[in-house]
Amino acid sequence: MFSGWLTGLRRGLATPTGRTARLIGRSPSRSLRLSSPRRVPELSSFVARTNTCGELRSSHLGQEVTLCGWIQYRRQNIFLVLRDFQGLVQVLIPQDESAASVKKILCEAPVESVVQVSGTVVSRPPGQENPKMPTGEIEIKVKTAELLNPCKKLPFEVKDFMKKTEALRLQYRYLDLRSSQMQYNLRLRSQMVMKMREYLCNLHGFVDVETPTLFKRTPGGAKEFVIPSREPGKFYSLPQSPQQFKQLLMVGGLDRYFQVARCYRDEGSRPDRQPEFTQIDVEMSFVDQTGIRSLIEGLLQYSWPIDKGPVGVPFPAMTFAEALASYGTDKPDTRFGMKIVDISDVFRNTEVGFLQDALSKPQGTVKAICIPEGAKYLKRKDIESIRKFAADHFDQEVLPVFLKANRNWNSPVAKLLMEEQGLGLIRRMEIQEEDMVLLTAGEHKRACSLLGKLRLECADLLEARGVLLRDPALFSFLWVVDFPLFLPKEENPGELESAHHPFTAPHPSDIHLLHTEPEKVRSQHYDLVLNGSEIGGGSIRIHDAQLQRYILETLLKG
Repeated sequence: MFSGWLTGLRRGLATPTGRTARLIGRSPSRSLRLSSPRRVPELSSFVARTNTCGELRSSHLGQEVTLCGWIQYRRQNIFLVLRDFQGLVQVLIPQDESAASVKKILCEAPVESVVQVSGTVVSRPPGQENPKMPTGEIEIKVKTAELLNPCKKLPFEVKDFMKKTEALRLQYRYLDLRSSQMQYNLRLRSQMVMKMREYLCNLHGFVDVETPTLFKRTPGGAKEFVIPSREPGKFYSLPQSPQQFKQLLMVGGLDRYFQVARCYRDEGSRPDRQPEFTQIDVEMSFVDQTGIRSLIEGLLQYSWPIDKGPVGVPFPAMTFAEALASYGTDKPDTRFGMKIVDISDVFRNTEVGFLQDALSKPQGTVKAICIPEGAKYLKRKDIESIRKFAADHFDQEVLPVFLKANRNWNSPVAKLLMEEQGLGLIRRMEIQEEDMVLLTAGEHKRACSLLGKLRLECADLLEARGVLLRDPALFSFLWVVDFPLFLPKEENPGELESAHHPFTAPHPSDIHLLHTEPEKVRSQHYDLVLNGSEIGGGSIRIHDAQLQRYILETLLKG
């Protein structure tokens, strides 16, 4: 089983607004091309226009055309630029008396009005070509014009360089959708979904099945939206995923199912969670984890846009334990370093009190991350903010350490550390002169989680000051595997609960631990991570009824 979240993937692929304006303005057809050739679509079939604004070139010279679009801007009542979803074209407003009615329409129509013009494609006068526009060698000599819809005064200009607040964009969504950024995102998503359907249905025999939206509650997992019915006391639930339906399809012998599924989760809005979202939902019979991962890698490789660069497969994989130890999270951003380093052995004989206390406890460790050029770019207020965050959210001390003694801000502990084990720390962390080390001590998972948060926070601070750490053009895919099958309950750590859901199969080599050390059992759950965001995940199901009964009735009885 695999579920891939289109929202997160599209967010990763979305180009910054300024860059998108150039992509769309110059060659929208190239910017949206996907990885295999296809027939060029007929963009003007069944409608009044003969061509789109962005497709006309010098090869169309002399042709009579009809265009429909929005007035982008007008210059001196001599030229106007007409815009549609594919690009821009310059329109020459007639100045002679015989075309006074046409001139009146085009000169008096407010910007962003919708017009239809007919005329001849002609060359621009020598020296007036615009190499920045794909249509910059030609213009339209208008013969007739019709005002289809005049525009009233707008709350903001529909231009990419205009800054708009998120609230204003959402309030006037119909205007925001005209921007090149939104046009690019929606068309890119549409083309990727179509390519995914081709790959799954045409190349690998999957069946696209639409499942019901109104259903009963699914046990486990996220909270669901409850919808009242007309019958008193009876309700529907909106599905958090098509979980039960696809299991029925597998039992029914469908074998290979997928769906572009709408899902609903009543979890509140967070940056990585939304109340409703779309996922590519996949289910297969007679498959193992290797087969599923290969399928998803092929799916992304096949549907990937050419302008984003090739997708290399197979994707690298990392265990949950490795991800936590090196990055402090199960969804690491591997585009940059600053990995967590265990330096417990360096300070095994330390005289520093809080390090001694931490190392004397079970699971006690000393961890650190090296912030490149942190001494140069991070200010005192940044360090104080980092230390306050660690104290408020993790109840832990974070100690900044610099190579130069005078940069330790008179911290006697930091000075003592450098005097005591400075050479060993420098060698282990490979510290350079302008680097800064953030050091903490405590239980392994807690210390790693804290430094994982600070790693991302420091990356944000460095990039805000001009240091490029995370290349926005790089797409770093990663499989995270071997998650724990069970976790201690927060309210009662002596009892266990499923880390994901109770139907996830245990790792074959760990089944013997179910009866003795269930907390050490790894699961066959896997997540796909892109640039620090989880964009998909799934698991191999339990197929043994006796094993399923043991997990539900014995281990999860609480």
